[in-house]
Amino acid sequence: MLENTPYYHAVGKEIEVFNHAYKNKIPFLLKGPTGTGKSRFVEFMAHQLDKKIITISCHEETSSTDLIGRFIIKGAETVWLDGPLTTAVKEGAIIYLDEIAEARPDVIVAIHSLTDHRRELFIDKLGETVKAHDDFMLVASFNPGYQRGFKELKPSTRQRFIAVSFEYPETKIEIEILVKETNVDPDVAKKLVAIGNKIRNLTELGLTETVSTRLLVDAAKIIHSGLPKRLSVHVAIVEPLTDDLQTVEALKDLCDLMI
Repeated sequence: MLENTPYYHAVGKEIEVFNHAYKNKIPFLLKGPTGTGKSRFVEFMAHQLDKKIITISCHEETSSTDLIGRFIIKGAETVWLDGPLTTAVKEGAIIYLDEIAEARPDVIVAIHSLTDHRRELFIDKLGETVKAHDDFMLVASFNPGYQRGFKELKPSTRQRFIAVSFEYPETKIEIEILVKETNVDPDVAKKLVAIGNKIRNLTELGLTETVSTRLLVDAAKIIHSGLPKRLSVHVAIVEPLTDDLQTVEALKDLCDLMI
């Protein structure tokens, strides 16, 4: 493993699949709930391939102009400034569009010509078409279950990618991740993962999001730095999940019994 490579524990054949996607210049889509290691995986693969990575966290205001570029006024003249997507296309970097379904529809339209045999980007404001560098790769992620399907990717877009589903790791691997990431005591890591699994199975609570590995890592970090275990679980796991007071109290009581 390269020096300073982000820690990532493979749970399937995702590393192998990503390498083949990169070699064959096929865009890569990561599907799965928040906090399951999608972003960490992309960072890990960029390190493995020794490639620059440019990450864009998409939201409802993210437009194609934000990605492609814009004219700006510099002193007495107007100059063109490449956006992150254009930079990646020209330099041969990996562009990672995190939560792509959150972006405006014009973003999807803008990347279509990069996700097929053309591998080119049309810059409307310059009237130019830029051919992608040989090493360029487009990677995107989205959460299929977010807000019960409110934001979905169209099949015509999904079918332009090789796709891999990310889920929460199995218990043994998740404990290992917590210990490796935070140096927390293995017994504490085991209890945190048990809490995570218990809450994930409480579907009757109607939580929009459930306990991610990321939340468990946060709890483990602050326990390791000396915050009391139950308080750590309350602030790092329970409170971020919901604002409903009754649900918060019920979850706190449940967690207190488990740690």
